[in-house]
Amino acid sequence: MNNNKRRDFLKLGSLAGLGLASANLIASCKNTNGKEAVLATEVTSSIQNFNMSGYQAPKLETVRIGFIGLGMRGPGAVKRMSYIDGVEIKGLCDLRPKQVEKAQKILKNTSHNPETYSGDEEVWKKMCDRDDIDLIYIATPWELHTSMAVYAMEAGKHVAVEVPAAKTIDECWQLVETSEKTKKHCMMLENCCYDFFELLTLNMARQGFFGEIVHGEGAYIHNLVDLNFNKETGYESMWRLKENATRNGNLYPTHGLGPICQIMDINRGDQMDYLTSLSSNDFNMHNRAVESAATDDFYNPYKDVAFRGNMNTTMVKTKKGRSIMIQHDVSSPRPYSRIHLVSGSKGMARKWPSPARIAKGHQWINEEEFKEIETKYTPEIVKKVGELAKKVGGHGGMDFIMDWRLIDCLRNGLALDQDVYDAALWSSIAPLSERSVANRAQSVDVPDFTRGSWKTNAPIELTLKGAGTTNVIFNK
Repeated sequence: MNNNKRRDFLKLGSLAGLGLASANLIASCKNTNGKEAVLATEVTSSIQNFNMSGYQAPKLETVRIGFIGLGMRGPGAVKRMSYIDGVEIKGLCDLRPKQVEKAQKILKNTSHNPETYSGDEEVWKKMCDRDDIDLIYIATPWELHTSMAVYAMEAGKHVAVEVPAAKTIDECWQLVETSEKTKKHCMMLENCCYDFFELLTLNMARQGFFGEIVHGEGAYIHNLVDLNFNKETGYESMWRLKENATRNGNLYPTHGLGPICQIMDINRGDQMDYLTSLSSNDFNMHNRAVESAATDDFYNPYKDVAFRGNMNTTMVKTKKGRSIMIQHDVSSPRPYSRIHLVSGSKGMARKWPSPARIAKGHQWINEEEFKEIETKYTPEIVKKVGELAKKVGGHGGMDFIMDWRLIDCLRNGLALDQDVYDAALWSSIAPLSERSVANRAQSVDVPDFTRGSWKTNAPIELTLKGAGTTNVIFNK
């Protein structure tokens, strides 16, 4: 997408027109038999240029960071990174000068003195082009993630990009091919992989507690209607509302999916084969748009829009015969849930509805046994920085564990827990689910972004072997 189209998308524009364009795109995916056909833009070489799975980039004693996007997620990341030793925050960038000023205040009385960038839609490129930055941290609207990540990698920078890393299959391939070509890391910032129970169950799976993993479930169930319709304190230019107004599928799959994929060794011993996806109708968002438009003309463009279905359920089959269920609902009055269910041949675990539970048969184990299992299987990374993470914060600490782990790996020259193939695959569920929904839940093949290397890639080793040397500083 060129810059003019991107700017148009982020402005109010014509939502009906955008919806029509989306429908035409989906229609173009069908062949004469009405079955899925691969878009020409998705066709790529079957030969892997370089395998980024397990890739260990040269060590960086100091990781110099530039941040793009200082709205919802960026400021928290700036604050968290300021607590990590071996980090230099070199640049802060946002289209809005006020957001940059707020981020600057976060760094007051610290050792960081970043250069600031704002006021121009492409000013972020100047920061990426600097030769004194190692890592670009991207927390912008979804539409901008891929273009910024690709540019940064081509400028010689490692990339950490918020979820989802891409919106289309074509963009997923762009990320993969650029990372392979430049040998620069492209990590999607899937923080939920670092939540405490998710890390616990990953270690339990590694130690064989569940036996053979059979099935997993994840979700993003989070009522965001008020936030999405808030023109004052919601998302800039209503960009997230527009996503829900122009697309129908699982638009935000990675929070529930990422931890399950790591437990199943997806991309590293197993691979997704195909999926099928179904959405309910919308029973909430259109009504809210009509109600809002009745008292505020600002919402008039939304009142005739066919919003995405409230609940989407996507089912995935893997090459080894496992199944994954992923749900997405951000517009129903339901308690928050990512489900996080792991089911194996010897046992299971489920996080939501809380409290988290573990079972080895027909009944949940008691609290005492739960504590024993928790003590036995708590991974090294949690023992190292878990309590510090809770003090720093960020979704209960998981955001800080993620950022600390990223920096510690870069400083020690270790492979990242999430590589570009994970970023591409987990993000691809959104466009693939849209196609399935548009075709009456027909199955859709999932691309193999590793181009066959999943068969020999080693599982992630989320231990402190060769790592754990990065300190946390509180007395700034």
